[in-house]
Amino acid sequence: MFRRVGRFAVHRPWLTILAWVVAAVALGVLAPGLKSTTDQAEFLPSHYESVQAGKVQEKAFPQDEQAAAVGVFKRSDGGKLTARDKQDVAKVAAALQDKHYKKISKVTTGPEAVSPNGEIALANIYSGEKNWSDDTVMESIKSLRKDAKPLLKGTQLKLGVTGSAASNLDSKEQSGDTDGMIMMATLVLIIVLLLAIFRSPLIAILPVLIILLVTSVANGLIGTAADVGGLKADASVTPILIVVLFGVGTDYILFLLFRYRELLRQGEEPKTALAEAVARVGETIASAAGAVIASFLALLLSTMGMMKALGPSLAIAVGVTLIAALTLVPAVFSLLGTKAFWPSKAWKKTPKNRTANAVGGLVSRRPGIVAALSTVVLAVLAVGAFGFKSQWDMDSQLPDKLESVQAMKDLQKGFSAGQADPAMVFVKAKDGARLDKGELEAFRGKLAAVKGVDKVSPAVPSKDGSVVQFSVVTKAKPNHDEAIKLVGGDLRDTAHQAAPKGSEALVGGTSAVLTDIENAVQHDYKVVFPVAGLAIMLILGLLLRSLVAPLYLMIAVALGFGATLGSTVWLFQDLKGEDGMLFMLPIVIYLFVVAIGTDYNILMVARLREEVRKGIPPREAIRTAVAQSAPTVASAAIILAGTFGVLLLAENSMLQQMGFAVAFGILLTAFVMAMLLVPTVTSLLGHKAWWPGHQDAPRQAEPAPYGGTGSYEDHASYSGRR
Repeated sequence: MFRRVGRFAVHRPWLTILAWVVAAVALGVLAPGLKSTTDQAEFLPSHYESVQAGKVQEKAFPQDEQAAAVGVFKRSDGGKLTARDKQDVAKVAAALQDKHYKKISKVTTGPEAVSPNGEIALANIYSGEKNWSDDTVMESIKSLRKDAKPLLKGTQLKLGVTGSAASNLDSKEQSGDTDGMIMMATLVLIIVLLLAIFRSPLIAILPVLIILLVTSVANGLIGTAADVGGLKADASVTPILIVVLFGVGTDYILFLLFRYRELLRQGEEPKTALAEAVARVGETIASAAGAVIASFLALLLSTMGMMKALGPSLAIAVGVTLIAALTLVPAVFSLLGTKAFWPSKAWKKTPKNRTANAVGGLVSRRPGIVAALSTVVLAVLAVGAFGFKSQWDMDSQLPDKLESVQAMKDLQKGFSAGQADPAMVFVKAKDGARLDKGELEAFRGKLAAVKGVDKVSPAVPSKDGSVVQFSVVTKAKPNHDEAIKLVGGDLRDTAHQAAPKGSEALVGGTSAVLTDIENAVQHDYKVVFPVAGLAIMLILGLLLRSLVAPLYLMIAVALGFGATLGSTVWLFQDLKGEDGMLFMLPIVIYLFVVAIGTDYNILMVARLREEVRKGIPPREAIRTAVAQSAPTVASAAIILAGTFGVLLLAENSMLQQMGFAVAFGILLTAFVMAMLLVPTVTSLLGHKAWWPGHQDAPRQAEPAPYGGTGSYEDHASYSGRR
């Protein structure tokens, strides 16, 4: 099949390229844009209590306004607010109220908004919009901040705006800069490294242009699928798609180009070599893509809508990249022929490639020692994973210089940290009758008595009196571990037990949502990871026709996962002293290290199988396989790791953790697992590695197609020599 695909693309290049261009233009014009949201409550299943509480709130209090943000006033000298200062606070709040910002209903303050120590005053910024990530709300907060500056002139006050909408605004603006940095760094790295590898400006530029075209098609298909299927994409899907498309795309293009260059060096004509390269690496690329797609689709089993939306999006992106690697790439290079390598003449001769040959020689001579040392290194690094501690406070990951971060610190000097975003407790009568005020007051007292609760507001009834809501201010920040445990534990338990007879209590708000997300993530770890592992094993089994090889390959992958997570924990928790790690970090490692990194293991094992089929001695087969595959694996891994490594330059600790974990994990997968551990274990197992089939049995050579020189064995290679 792959030979037929290669022949078509190589001999009908203009038709192939035209089809891709038409698809890109059509999807760009007709496909809907990606829908995005960062409201995590929208991503949870309906059976979670925080979601049920949100539905009760929408139905019983449809016009209810909540504080989207909080203005925090303090004196410039840090002293106590004077009577004049309090008057100025009221004037500024009134002036901002008169601005009538879109989706901001009111800006209010009052004597009760002054802290007990007299140093801080608050102005609540209310909105009827329930989604604090709404673009209009965030733009209004941005305008309010700007308008407040001239209003403060002539006063002794400083104002900072914090709260959910303000934090989301700061996070969005910072991530926007990071997205641009990721894109620029990705392009520069790919171009520079391809230029260094092939010494050709055309080969350095063409993959970037090809992937940009593929990105347009993939985004169009994802937008269409999201629109038709009603899926929502998280705000982080765009930068993730960028990295996946460029990382996977570059991998597959390198697999093909290294093979193409090797066949040229063996005397094949350009079109013959290119079609044959597709025929030989097609199965490897398809298997690698299949493993990645299966891993991403396993996210459909997640209980979180964010993951359910992300999985199919990434699967579509990889599928489009696979098709492009087997059709668009050979079509483009078919038109250029050997001119693609200009001005380099390296494609005409095979270099000595001393480093790759040295690694191949070491692996073949000392397989036992190399396998043992590789396993020990990975196992030792994996020990750190047992100390992993989830961090749910995303605001703590933001740079201190951001206004929302500074203003929150000022707020905590005078109020409890939960003042800006209280938990919401709803009591609903089961028969729809009005609730008794006396029982509700007793209920309020029990909530206030819970350790960790600062204060509870009086009951606010719905129009028919069948539902009431209480605002519960926690002493800890709503997205801090302490508040999450409190709301998801003692507060919920107390609310459920103390609810008046004939009613039910539901707890919602940020802390409640994060509690439910934590439970959902724990569920996903237990379901998604095993299913993805089984899917990858099945694909490996189909590729290798073996039951043994997939087993030790997945054990190696598990070791790599643990080593990556453990190394990141040791660096950030133990050495840098951070309170915890990004709660999504294991899933991030799963997406980029396990799923994409499996490509390199597949490449190496496929090459090993090819070499042993020649009937040459096992040690020579291992040496050749490693020496031939090392340049491709190293080049692809360095490009992908470098792309993520750029995130270490970000000021956001969350992005730094993600960048280090993926970059280090990819390098571990390539240089320890794929080059050392996998080939040595295969060598030690010998014929048993291919049980119950006979994939290592010698096979007769195939005649070279199109009258080219050399046999299948002469040409076989999944990466070229440098």
